Amino acid sequence: MLDEGRMGPWLLQKYPAAHGVRTDRALYEYVQALKTEHLRGADAVNKVAFDSKLQIVQHALGTHATVSRVQGSKLKAKREIRIASLFKDCPPEFLKMIVVHELAHLRERNHDKAFYNLCTYMEPGYHQLEFEVRLYLTHLDTVGTRCWAAVDCTA
Repeated sequence: MLDEGRMGPWLLQKYPAAHGVRTDRALYEYVQALKTEHLRGADAVNKVAFDSKLQIVQHALGTHATVSRVQGSKLKAKREIRIASLFKDCPPEFLKMIVVHELAHLRERNHDKAFYNLCTYMEPGYHQLEFEVRLYLTHLDTVGTRCWAAVDCTA
C-alpha cells in the first residue's frame, strides 16, 4: 500500500474526520472524562497538554511524568500527560488510543501484560488502533503529508 501510494487514502476512508479537541483545556477535559469513566481510583492528573517538542522519531506519541515540587516544607508530586501536537489533527480513535496508553501508566509503569490488559479494558480495539497509528506515522515519514490537516493525502 505504501509503495503504491494507497496508505493515505485508505486511512482517510477508514477514518474520514479529525477530532475536535484543539486546545490544551479541551484535551485536559477529554482526558479527565476518560479517567473518570475507567480509572476513578488512580492518581489525579494535574496537567495535560499538546507538546510540539515531542519527537515522533523517538516513538514518543505521548508522555506521562510525575513532577515533584517543594512547596514550603512539603514535597508535592503532580502527574502530567503530554500528547505530541501532531495528533491535534487525527481521528478521534487515534487520540483516544494515545490518551488510553498514557492513562494506563497511572496504574502500570511498565509495558507488560497488565498494562496492555488495562489499555484494552479502556479501549477494546487498542491493539488495532496502535497498529494503524504506526501505519500513519510510516505514511508521514515516507510521504510527509498529514492526512487530516491536508485537503489531499494522496501524494
